[in-house]
Amino acid sequence: MLISEARKSGARKHLAAELLGLTLRTLQRWGKIGTSDKRKDSRAVPANKLSGEDRRQIIKILESREFADLNPNQIVPRLADQGIYVGSEATMYRILRQQSMNTHRQSSQPVRINSPEPLSAIGPNQLWSWDITYLPSKVRGQFYYLYMIMDLYSRKVVAYQVYDCESGELASDLVTDACLQEKIVREQVTLHSDNGSPMKSVTMLAKLQDLGVIPSFSRPSVSNDNPFSESLFKTLKYRPEYPEKPFDTIVEAREWIHKFVTWYNTVHLHSSIRFVTPADRHAGNDVIILANRHQVYQEARLKHPERWSGKTRKWEPDTEVVLKKFKRLKAEDTVYKDAA
Repeated sequence: MLISEARKSGARKHLAAELLGLTLRTLQRWGKIGTSDKRKDSRAVPANKLSGEDRRQIIKILESREFADLNPNQIVPRLADQGIYVGSEATMYRILRQQSMNTHRQSSQPVRINSPEPLSAIGPNQLWSWDITYLPSKVRGQFYYLYMIMDLYSRKVVAYQVYDCESGELASDLVTDACLQEKIVREQVTLHSDNGSPMKSVTMLAKLQDLGVIPSFSRPSVSNDNPFSESLFKTLKYRPEYPEKPFDTIVEAREWIHKFVTWYNTVHLHSSIRFVTPADRHAGNDVIILANRHQVYQEARLKHPERWSGKTRKWEPDTEVVLKKFKRLKAEDTVYKDAA
């Protein structure tokens, strides 16, 4: 009716429609079906919408020196450990996108491989994984070699060392040190690795038999059957402080790796173990930490129930870690085959 009156007064139809927030196509459609204005009224403000003050507080936290280089999935549990709840990860990511503050180094896609007979651990020092990776030296074509053993249940690095060569003798020394530090008894732990020559050397397998450690190996021609160690090495080499230039000496390489392991075990909140540190998980402290976080969320929900449509975030520790594969091998059988 308003548009018809405007047209009778000499106004252009499309200009009159623009004043009412309509398009000519909408008017034409309504004219064909003989209906009037069917636009819905504006939606009410959602009950769980953040206030301006809450939004400013979250932005202030995201921009703070303490959290500026962390993702929301690292920030939320750290705040919970301090008894603070300001919003969920999804809320923080949404604000980061709206503020054009969200960036990502690179994309990655998981690879799925069906693996029979998995190995599992329901506590620390039941299932270990180890591997060797290169560290660059100043001499082209020569490298330092990082030997590292991690506990799959806790993700803790239980032993590591940097050498200037690969050998089964050095690997067996490292495993011996790990067993002594963790007080491993016979048949307690399974040690998984790929099929590299140090891993399957006669010296290494004989040492495992002597220690009572059960060896496990990746399947032939399967590159990702040792994913935990590979993921750990990626974390190591993607650290912002990882040297851009090669290490000058093996001493420098050892010092840097020592700093990394200290950070990884005692500071890093690992995403696969509910964002607690590997050292806390290894010692069993994660149960108390996660219970405290759960309490923080329950109190926050009581204070602002409109901000939850379902349950609060799950802060219960995982009770089992599974390594997708493998069949345990008897050390004596493997030694015999290699010796033959």
